[in-house]
Amino acid sequence: QVQLVEYGGGLVQAGGSLRLSCTASGRFFSINTMGWYRQAPGKQRELVATITNGGSINYADSVKGRFTISRDNAKNTEYLQMNSLAVEDTAVYYCNAAVLTIAPLRNLEVWGQGTLVTVSS
Repeated sequence: QVQLVEYGGGLVQAGGSLRLSCTASGRFFSINTMGWYRQAPGKQRELVATITNGGSINYADSVKGRFTISRDNAKNTEYLQMNSLAVEDTAVYYCNAAVLTIAPLRNLEVWGQGTLVTVSS
């Protein structure tokens, strides 16, 4: 059906930057909202940022001014540029997308496999 594949996680020092990408593949009509979530050890998954097909963006307060979400609709790809990283940003980051699929026709929420971001002090 539909898969989301994430790239860009790794180890970075506090104050540094990373760029995550997430590409959707498979058979679908369209992707509405795409977003990034993260889950730190011992904590529940939390929203980081979302972006609609029309470009409306929401950020969690904890990342405002530091992270930037964007998407390239022609490539079915979203990005998360992370600057001024802090130890508290350490988590597994998950890509998310709301997809209208083909055969069967349905609205489907899809998650990526997760990519680990580790920020060292």
